Amino acid sequence: MRFSERARAITPSSTFAFDARAKEMVRKGIDVVSFGTGEPDFDTPKLIQDAGIEAIQKGVTRYTPVAGLLPLREAICRKMKEDHGLSYEPSQVLVSSGAKMSLYIAFQVLLSPGDEVLIPAPYWVSYVEQVKLADGVPVIVPSTEKDGFRIKPEALRKYITPKTRVLLLNSPSNPSGAVYTEAEIRAIAEVACEHDLTIVSDEIYEKLIYDGNSHFSIAQVSPELQDRTILINGVSKTYAMTGWRIGYAVGPKEAIKLMSNLQGHSTSNASSIGQYASITALTGSQDAFRTMKAEFEKRRNLMVERVNKIPGFSCRKPEGAFYVFANISELLHKTLSGVTINSGDDLADVLLDHAHVAVIPGSGFGMPDFVRFSYATSINRIEEGLDRIREYLSLQLNLEKVV
Repeated sequence: MRFSERARAITPSSTFAFDARAKEMVRKGIDVVSFGTGEPDFDTPKLIQDAGIEAIQKGVTRYTPVAGLLPLREAICRKMKEDHGLSYEPSQVLVSSGAKMSLYIAFQVLLSPGDEVLIPAPYWVSYVEQVKLADGVPVIVPSTEKDGFRIKPEALRKYITPKTRVLLLNSPSNPSGAVYTEAEIRAIAEVACEHDLTIVSDEIYEKLIYDGNSHFSIAQVSPELQDRTILINGVSKTYAMTGWRIGYAVGPKEAIKLMSNLQGHSTSNASSIGQYASITALTGSQDAFRTMKAEFEKRRNLMVERVNKIPGFSCRKPEGAFYVFANISELLHKTLSGVTINSGDDLADVLLDHAHVAVIPGSGFGMPDFVRFSYATSINRIEEGLDRIREYLSLQLNLEKVV
């Protein structure tokens, strides 16, 4: 059997790889504390569950329009107006089987072979692979921890070429939790307009912003920016609905029409039951979400405090999402359990094997000297996992000094 070069070039997801290893250890009876995949540990709020059950009981289990149920697309339009002051019509909304699918289809529609996409680092693991699958060229724009993992306009300009077509933004960010301010977004928007760039803005974590701050979308800058931007969002992170697989894209009518055409020949419509439940998620009481968000903020504060007390680790306080991106450069070239630590990959392997704690190496996010912790788990498990890492490293580093 022969396989395509495109398929052979795909790099497996590091988040799923480590999560799979951790789950296999659990199946063998090993107690593993996982700070791995980005998935809320809360149950889907009951009113949303009830809406899904009602959909089944009412027989809402058949094909829907490819672009999604009209009431859901109308609800998304109302949300965009209420949250951001942006006006859209249902014809400018495409509902997909998860925000990941929305992103994939967007790149397939926007890119021709050789087109370049600017991707700020650190970046979510699937961005690069999705661009490559669309025959595009990912161009990584580095950021620094000192700058809060946010790119600056002058850095962005350095990477723009005649082949640059798309700028990808992700705020709040996975993996860093960085949130761009309105002023920063406006400065980036100016560069995008200067160079006639299309913008794909992944805003899946937009509701998970802390310390009283709020989200500002690049489409809010001006009507011109709205017309050149495809917004990607969904219900998975905000409403603990990861398994319901409902994401959506909002953008210019022509782009959404082409995306809908492509979806019609791939997945067709997203789950009818998930769509029906998502209407309630967007239009119903937000009390459950507010409770979850408050708990995430408590966990963030605890994790940041505790991570910064672990030997060899340091991290900044993220403004959003539910991740801490920790710098482990002080541990590089040290030996732990007979393994020389040359990157976050080595450290993640050692911590999983010897401390029974799963973290995600930063290499998959474009920053190998970091590891990502997810605080989408309970306070007790956060304390247990960080205690294990601290105790393990303290012992190993003390042994190293004795030798």
